[in-house]
Amino acid sequence: MLFHIHCVDKPGHAGVRTDNRSAHLGYIGALQDRIVAAGPTLTEDGAAMTGSVFLIDFEDRAAAEAFCAGDPYNKSGLFETVTVSRWRQVIPKE
Repeated sequence: MLFHIHCVDKPGHAGVRTDNRSAHLGYIGALQDRIVAAGPTLTEDGAAMTGSVFLIDFEDRAAAEAFCAGDPYNKSGLFETVTVSRWRQVIPKE
């Protein structure tokens, strides 16, 4: 089942994001076959990252939440909030 995961960075934590980026990319790279889309949210001018968004296929909510808990960004305290929601793809049609 598909999940939308929206993570919002804590203000002033750009260094935490930078320090953990390689570990984060390695962590999500292991799930590339399950990812519909993933990437950072940005400031209006596109100059800085403010969070992360994932559209990703997991067996159930527990697996989605375990993914969030294991993300190096989350483990390092980068995120102010993490929201996990079920999601249905309508366009483009699968």
